[in-house]
Amino acid sequence: MSWQNHPFRIEVKAGETKVFCMCGRSRHGPLCDGTHVGTDITPRAVTFDADKTVFACGCGHSGNRPYCDGTHATF
Repeated sequence: MSWQNHPFRIEVKAGETKVFCMCGRSRHGPLCDGTHVGTDITPRAVTFDADKTVFACGCGHSGNRPYCDGTHATF
């Protein structure tokens, strides 16, 4: 699974929920588009408590998915 070799920069608002793809099949990565249906993989819903910028994993190798941990820089 890899959408790109750098993180996605996402602006979020307090109280907003984003549902992140954890299966790698989404055509709208890093956000879930429902293509996990039929697998045993569950997307990760995150509700944010403040307005902020988050960096979501684009390469699929982060040890802290759905967030980027810089792993993409190692390959």
